[in-house]
Amino acid sequence: MLLLDGWIVILEKKSNHSTFNIVNKLIENNLPRNWIIVKLGEIAKEINPGFPCGKHNKDDKGVPHLRPMNINIRGEIDFSDVKYVQPELYDPLIKGDVLFNNTNSPELLGKTAFIKENTRWAYSNHMTRIRFDTSLLNPAWISYGLHTLFLSGFFQKNCTHHVNQASINSTFLADKVFISLAPMEEQKRIVEKIEELFAKLDAGVEVLKKINAQLKRYRQAVLKYAFEGKLTEEWRKANKDKIEPASVLLERIKEERRKIVKGKLKELPPVDTSDLAELPEGWVWTRLGEIAGLKNGINFTKSQKGDSGIMTIDVLNMYSKSIFVDLKNLYRVDKTVKEDYLLKYGDILFVRSSVKREGVGWTSAFKEISEPVTFCGFIIRARFHRIFPEYITYFSRTYFAREFIISKGSQVTITNISQESIGRIPIPLPPVEEQRKIVEEIERRFSVVEEAERVVEQSLRQAERLRQSILKKAFEGKLVPQDPNDEPAEKLLERIRAEKAMREESKGKGKISKAKWRKRKVHH
Repeated sequence: MLLLDGWIVILEKKSNHSTFNIVNKLIENNLPRNWIIVKLGEIAKEINPGFPCGKHNKDDKGVPHLRPMNINIRGEIDFSDVKYVQPELYDPLIKGDVLFNNTNSPELLGKTAFIKENTRWAYSNHMTRIRFDTSLLNPAWISYGLHTLFLSGFFQKNCTHHVNQASINSTFLADKVFISLAPMEEQKRIVEKIEELFAKLDAGVEVLKKINAQLKRYRQAVLKYAFEGKLTEEWRKANKDKIEPASVLLERIKEERRKIVKGKLKELPPVDTSDLAELPEGWVWTRLGEIAGLKNGINFTKSQKGDSGIMTIDVLNMYSKSIFVDLKNLYRVDKTVKEDYLLKYGDILFVRSSVKREGVGWTSAFKEISEPVTFCGFIIRARFHRIFPEYITYFSRTYFAREFIISKGSQVTITNISQESIGRIPIPLPPVEEQRKIVEEIERRFSVVEEAERVVEQSLRQAERLRQSILKKAFEGKLVPQDPNDEPAEKLLERIRAEKAMREESKGKGKISKAKWRKRKVHH
């Protein structure tokens, strides 16, 4: 298979020399005058992977050891998750080095960044350092080029697959990656233009991210006001004499639950309201376990999971922006399930076990579909009576409820929360009619927020497409005008080759063959 993209080409390892020549001619015909196509290995001084190290620390002891996560998908060095090592001898990254991610999941393989200043940073064996003669080449030019290749998906399509990851080795980089070489002065002009446009783009993206953050804060403010009774304050005044107090509702719910469990309803301790918000008249504080029956989901073996059986909600179906469970891509379990494990409209599900602490207890409501659905053992179901499920779900996503739930989680390798802890969540309970009105007020405001979020997300996607368009134009020679007075890239390549030849000759002169060494030893 042959893959072309205007300025860079990767060929399969079986491609022969004549195929390379044909491809080069095809690409060169579309390049600006004075540009040529070269192998990466022809212009690089060194292409070397780093070293593995199992003894990392996050305490700033030693030197930063850059790993795949330290290059983000925009081709920037990212220190948000950095580990340190204490090597005895290592070759630190210096200004002008290009760092290439050689091992990763296929879709993230090939992220590339360049080093802007001399550092004391080391790099792992999952990274390849490419070093150039910076007096002859602009390393930012090569880095942007390789990262464009990553964005195009070429490394993903041409990698070597392993069990859980993929790789691109140094030989492939050197011999199979062909790059368009522009005149040196033009490289500088293009890089300057890229960075000028990216700076403007980054400023716009930063504004969009701030808007997104403000929208999230606004969502939480809406929820806070909702469960303090402030969104329905006028409604409550207008309907003061028409609604039944929540205390009466709570006693009715408890009585119904006693009948279901035949009088074996466990009494929970009263809610300590000393640190809780004062509720409007007609509301009461209760606990989730007083108004809902809780149940863990079904357990099953891997062999029972497949294409037949009952549709089953997994933890991954729980995390959606909607307050309802994502019912797409449910798996099936070949197991007989008792009726009590089948979900009904109004059931609310809590994540019982999560790899990430902040994911435990995440809450979504179940919406019925055309066939029976159950839920896995990593989920707790809450079944309510005379309660709007949307009301409880929205409340469970407030900062207050999330902090309470997360604080009750126990963590070893994963974070778990028990039915007992879920049952003790304090709930501000308003009358039924007001629950409905609160949900309406929340959703009316959230519909405006969601539209704004869609606009922001669309703008962020457009910004990313524009970033890729800038790079594409840069390496097609369409970003800045060509200067006929620039030294042609052919001449530049001749100087690069001459410099490499001199280095090789210098290395050769410094070596003594074994035969000469033996003769010298005998002579002395």
